[in-house]
Amino acid sequence: MTTAPQRFEDLTFIQRTGLKLYARRYRARHASPQSARKPLRPVLCLAGLTRNSRDFHEIALDLSSGDRARDVYTLDSRGRGLSDYDKDWRNYTVPCEMQDALDFMIARSLEGAAILGTSRGGLIAMVMAAAQPGFLGPVILNDIGPVIERDGLSRIASYVGRTPLPRDWKEAAAMVRDMNKNQFTAVGEEEWEPIARQLFNEQKGRPAPGYDAKLGQAFSSIDGPIPPLWAQFEALKRLPVMVIRGINSDLLSEATVDTMRQRHPDLTELAIAGQGHAPWLRDKASMMEIRRFLERTDTA
Repeated sequence: MTTAPQRFEDLTFIQRTGLKLYARRYRARHASPQSARKPLRPVLCLAGLTRNSRDFHEIALDLSSGDRARDVYTLDSRGRGLSDYDKDWRNYTVPCEMQDALDFMIARSLEGAAILGTSRGGLIAMVMAAAQPGFLGPVILNDIGPVIERDGLSRIASYVGRTPLPRDWKEAAAMVRDMNKNQFTAVGEEEWEPIARQLFNEQKGRPAPGYDAKLGQAFSSIDGPIPPLWAQFEALKRLPVMVIRGINSDLLSEATVDTMRQRHPDLTELAIAGQGHAPWLRDKASMMEIRRFLERTDTA
């Protein structure tokens, strides 16, 4: 049986304190030679707290194909996916991870790239906009905003670093389904194993931890509610921004999205029915809307 070729390149990046971080590059594959003459703005995808570069495989394939193909990079933050774990869990913070992402962008000449940030990845994008005005391009915030709801934080705190390791992929699929089915009512039974394979690493054919369990210590060390990040969000005012919200989300409220709309002059909104925090971005409708947003902003 012929194995399908891998559609991405494995990259490694040594950040400033010596940690080796893993990333993927999905090179643009144009439908016709003519379309290859005008490279489009690349995209850097930043994952959520316990997620990794595999989270974006489907959307990366979509954006890197067709007449409007573009390069897509996906990055494993420290302690996630195939990146090194940090010896000091206190470094699992948004500012440290923002600096890693910024250094990666500099190393790969990605100034002006669009950012697709899921949850914590979106927080990193907002902080980066405040710290380095003018460095990044359009931003897509996947189920994250300046106000983080307490219910969502409590739910996340209940499982980070505490999820047992499943014995096989069937058990992994069942575990991920049971943890998420109340929020992700539109996800079919056949989709849970591919999603589980995004979340867990693989070792000798079996599920392996997908992140450093000490992330739980870093998360639980947060004292009280996270203060609103309106100043960081308003650093995005000069850029086109898309905010995606899962209708069932307990982390990003409709009220916060309403206020974001009032404060940002160029905000595109996408609500995804049947999904919670944070949308998987595997469905065709969501991928099409993201593609349209990026194409509209290519000339900005």
